[in-house]
Amino acid sequence: MLVYPHIDPVAIQLGPLKIHWYGLMYLVGFALAWGLGRLRAESKGFGKDEPGDMLFYMALGVILGGRIGYVLFYKFQTFLGDPLMLLRVWEGGMSFHGGLLGVILAMAWYARNTRRHFFDVADFVAPLVPPALLAGRIGNFINGELWGRPTDLPWGMVFPHVDQLPRHPSMLYEGILEGIVLFALLWWFSSRPRPRMAVSGLFLLLYGLFRLLVEQVREPDAHLGYIVGEWLSMGMILSLPMILVGSLFLAMAYRRRRQA
Repeated sequence: MLVYPHIDPVAIQLGPLKIHWYGLMYLVGFALAWGLGRLRAESKGFGKDEPGDMLFYMALGVILGGRIGYVLFYKFQTFLGDPLMLLRVWEGGMSFHGGLLGVILAMAWYARNTRRHFFDVADFVAPLVPPALLAGRIGNFINGELWGRPTDLPWGMVFPHVDQLPRHPSMLYEGILEGIVLFALLWWFSSRPRPRMAVSGLFLLLYGLFRLLVEQVREPDAHLGYIVGEWLSMGMILSLPMILVGSLFLAMAYRRRRQA
């Protein structure tokens, strides 16, 4: 049995200024996406400086979409009583699905401004996302949030600020699946020419499947609980459309290639 090592969420404090690990993990994620983007830009028909330009749009999409999505999907009642909580990003509370919607809008804006096809941009960006997701899940672990259900497995972890029961460290499961495994598969898949829309489709499909898998052992948000019965969580509801849309994109991409 493991015990969660309490980690001060504040990495650096300079007088009243506090820099949180959670925020630093987002900077690490953006830096990884930028570096990987520069590494593969020319081979995918993009200028070497374009990942930096994209990053500005994507960062806005992630932060605004992620926070707004979290409030709408998970904390809307709290927001009604305390509207300023929307701005307290350093306390944690970002929704991947909200961030995804924000990034989709950002990619559409970038594609329009550069006169590129939306899915050329999306297929380029998709493999750059998983390392940033891994950094975000490390931030969740430092904050001691998104713990799992009780377990008797040897790697069960006690989160003393929750209770004394060993639980699934589900934020680490997500980091491994969404960050490491998803990155490896997407990087390999996109290393060869693929039909337009295929890489984006695989990203949506695999993320949805991985998230759905982890939701089986992740404790639902206390204020929401299960949406239906004792098994259907908000994370599952938001991930199912990703699986369906990702499968549709893959089918359309390869069908069009066969027709061509």
